[in-house]
Amino acid sequence: MSTGIVLVVVVVVVAVVVAGIVAGMAVHRRRRMRLRDRFGPEYERAVEATGSRRAAEQELDARERRFADLEIRPVPGEERKRYALRWARIQEEFVDGPEAAVHDADELLAELMRDRGYPDEGYEQRLCDLSVRHGRALEQYREALEVHAMSTSGSASTEQLRGAMMHYRTLFDDLLADGEPTGAGRS
Repeated sequence: MSTGIVLVVVVVVVAVVVAGIVAGMAVHRRRRMRLRDRFGPEYERAVEATGSRRAAEQELDARERRFADLEIRPVPGEERKRYALRWARIQEEFVDGPEAAVHDADELLAELMRDRGYPDEGYEQRLCDLSVRHGRALEQYREALEVHAMSTSGSASTEQLRGAMMHYRTLFDDLLADGEPTGAGRS
């Protein structure tokens, strides 16, 4: 083979390899952006928990695969109204019994999650399952759960309890929406 042909072959091979690398980087960048958009703050939480972006992305992909196997159902119209009325009663209860209202809000959310089809396989798994569709509301839910835990020992202030109710409400609204995550578009 002549030197010219070898040179052309080498240039073509290098160009194909470079194009493959660039395409791979673009696919990876799109995947990362999709996961960031879908999971919101939960993306960075996963990165911090796993110690690397690659491990976090694999974890989030696994959550999506598990979620795809769940039978998450929308809340029918009449049932949605009943839930909304129950929430309104809990909010009214807050005036006279803030700790009881926070406890009742927590129980109502757990019931709504079960009715939607979210399995009750423990706290961490519940958070992972919720993160797929409600990633942006999940951070607020975590904060509400912390205040709820404080309230059981009587160490939560009324202002913290009020904040917990607002945080519970964010996830409540997301879950009550007709099968679509409303928190994913929120900042």
